Amino acid sequence: MIDVLVVDDHAILRAGIRSRLEREPDIAVVGEAATAKQAVERSAALTPDVVLLDMLLPRRSGCEAIPELLRRSPRSRVLILSSQAAPSWVRRALAAGATGYLSKRASDRELAAAIRGVASGEGYVEPTLGARLVVDNSQGALDALSERERDVLQLLALGYTNQEIAARLYISVRTVDTHRAHIMLKLELETRAELVMFSLAHGVIGG
Repeated sequence: MIDVLVVDDHAILRAGIRSRLEREPDIAVVGEAATAKQAVERSAALTPDVVLLDMLLPRRSGCEAIPELLRRSPRSRVLILSSQAAPSWVRRALAAGATGYLSKRASDRELAAAIRGVASGEGYVEPTLGARLVVDNSQGALDALSERERDVLQLLALGYTNQEIAARLYISVRTVDTHRAHIMLKLELETRAELVMFSLAHGVIGG
């Protein structure tokens, strides 16, 4: 049986979550909390397998409570269940020690599957949130390119050779090689095909 502590400052939402989880034969709600302080105290007392934690709580956010919660109840795993879906929120929660992140729009099946996965030690991020996180990270990597690296990226994606790029940009072939290596490293790409797909996805070249 997977023991779950439900943390949300809205009693009606806690009741709804409890009702959803009571239909699962292998999941039991062993407690509830409405604040970050209560979440820490009840996690320490109940040592649940999973703490289902909202990000927005009064006085202290769920994210801020995660490190202390895990110190007080080290066997517990934290699964965020939040209306906040921005990539920055997901990154903050995972960096603080959460094992998973789920939006409040998730279906009953997704919620149960996420709890089971997190309880077994597997990381879980709702697929739509994970996709946004990947895109956001990729955009950040693209923004890290220098102006010259962006020029080289565009020409590489359009199919120009290193020699042709060198001629068009009035730089040496060796410099093009260096820029290309930096681009592939920063964007975490390995092949020309991946570079082209990345460029299409992020508007570096037109489709």
